[in-house]
Amino acid sequence: MTATAENIVQLLMHNEDDIILAARSMKAMAHPLRLKILCLLSSTTTEVSVHEIVTKVGTSQSNISQHLSILRDKGILVARKDANKVFYKVSDPKITKLIGLLREAFCSNDF
Repeated sequence: MTATAENIVQLLMHNEDDIILAARSMKAMAHPLRLKILCLLSSTTTEVSVHEIVTKVGTSQSNISQHLSILRDKGILVARKDANKVFYKVSDPKITKLIGLLREAFCSNDF
């Protein structure tokens, strides 16, 4: 193992909360539609409305809402309601970094 890899392993072993957050996040992301939603949300620094997510992802509002609920319940997304609209964004900069790496590796720039 290289010195860098050893340092990473030691850092991970001492930060149990980050390991749990990463594992929980990756498990929730492990669905094609949720990953697509996250790719969209990570492509902007602003909140995105449910309507815009439905339009850009291309499935029904009820389907999108179910997946947004899962991501919100796992702490990956936060929601804000304004009148009859709901806006979403990624909740934690660490998750944004993780999504960014996934996006760089796997998501196209269709959004």
